[in-house]
Parts: sequence; structure tokens; C-alpha cells
Amino acid sequence: MFDLTGKVALVTGASSGMGRATALALATQGAKVVVAARRLDKLQTLVAEIKNHGKDALAVQMDVTKKSEVDAAVAAAVSAFGRLDILVNNAGALDYSPFLTMTEEKWDLIIDTNLKGYFYAAQAAAREMEKNKWGRIINIASVASGGAGIGMASLVHYTASKGGVIGMTEALAAELGQYNILVNAIGPGGIDTEMTKGADISSFAARLSIKRMGKPEEIAAAVVYFASDEASYTTGTTLYVDGGWLAQ
Repeated sequence: MFDLTGKVALVTGASSGMGRATALALATQGAKVVVAARRLDKLQTLVAEIKNHGKDALAVQMDVTKKSEVDAAVAAAVSAFGRLDILVNNAGALDYSPFLTMTEEKWDLIIDTNLKGYFYAAQAAAREMEKNKWGRIINIASVASGGAGIGMASLVHYTASKGGVIGMTEALAAELGQYNILVNAIGPGGIDTEMTKGADISSFAARLSIKRMGKPEEIAAAVVYFASDEASYTTGTTLYVDGGWLAQ
């Protein structure tokens, strides 16, 4: 079950947190993994760990806000492994800024990273997947995405970006299904990562059914499902992995 042998995956934002855990999980299931992020030293450490377990991996330095670098990362994956089957759009930025004093620069940083970067990667990856009539695009969204009943102060730009990710996921699923490219999203709740260190979670902790922060590996498990043949009739959906936040 969930066998990814022979598949090639690209994981953005793979230097830490959910991206790192996802790369390890995909490799464990047999995929060849291309890990991409800005911090090359951390990527190289991850690649060494994957190879120590007898799996294949490649590190590519990439800033997801730069289209040329995203295109180069996809090209590197195809050059190294001959194809690209799975994209995990995980690279993200988080910033707490009160709306009335939010700067254009902060708005652009979050939108460019969390939404425009996903567009760049999805388009470049889908062009390769279309050649083989098989593909999986998995976008990391959030419970803070609008429409899910959760609004969070000082995160207008972040929420707008993640709501856009869910909308883009649904639209891409409608358009790319004809090529057997399935597109789904995962909406994490509070996950214990480098990005969330220092965040005040007391305001929502009481609402969780599972009274703890989530682990990156729990997001990675959902990614593996969406990447596999077992998810062959699932597209355009968002799976919330949130400790029961939305259920309360």
C-alpha cells in the first residue's frame, strides 16, 4: 500500500518542518526525491540521510518566489531522474502584522511565497507530468484559509494566500484531470515546526479535540496518501489535518 517505487517527487520548502518530514516519508515509500529550498546546507544534510537509508535524492537550491529558479529545479529533477511525477508545494512564509499597519512589502512577501510560488511550481511540474499522463500535485494550505470558519487576527495576508491555494487547487483539479494529474490540498492546523516557534497557541488550544500541537510527520502521512495510487479517485479536495480544530 502507498508504494511509490519508480516515482519522482519534488518537495519545496524541504529544509525543515513539514517539507523535511514529507521528503523522508516519500523516500521511505520508494520515491526518488528532489528537495528544494533556499538553505542548501540543510538540504544536503537531508539528502545524506535519505541516501543512508538506501534511497535516492537530490538537493536543489531554490527560492520559490523566483520563476527562473523554480523552472531550474524542475529541470534538474527531470535531468537527474528522467521524469517528474509528484509535486509537494510546501514552501511557505508566516508573518503576524496588524492589518491597519501592514505594509505592501509584507503583503507581497506572503502572497508571492505562499500563492504565486505555488503557481510557478505547479505550472512547471504539470508540464512534465502531462507528458506521461500521470501526476500528483499536493498543495499545503491551512485551517486559516477563509471559508472554514477560522479567522485569525494579524494574518490577513497569510489567510488570503492560503484561501487562494485552496481555490487554485480546485481549479487545477478541474483543468488537469484530463491528463490524469490529480490536485489536492492539505490544511494543517497548529503544527510544531520551526515556522511556528514562539507563536501563541493558547487562543485556540482549548478548541482542539486532540490537546497538542501536530507533528510534521502527521502531515507527511497525508501527503503520501495523496501521492499514491490509492488516491486515484480523489482530486480537488482539501483534507484538514488539524487535531479536530474545525470540529469544535
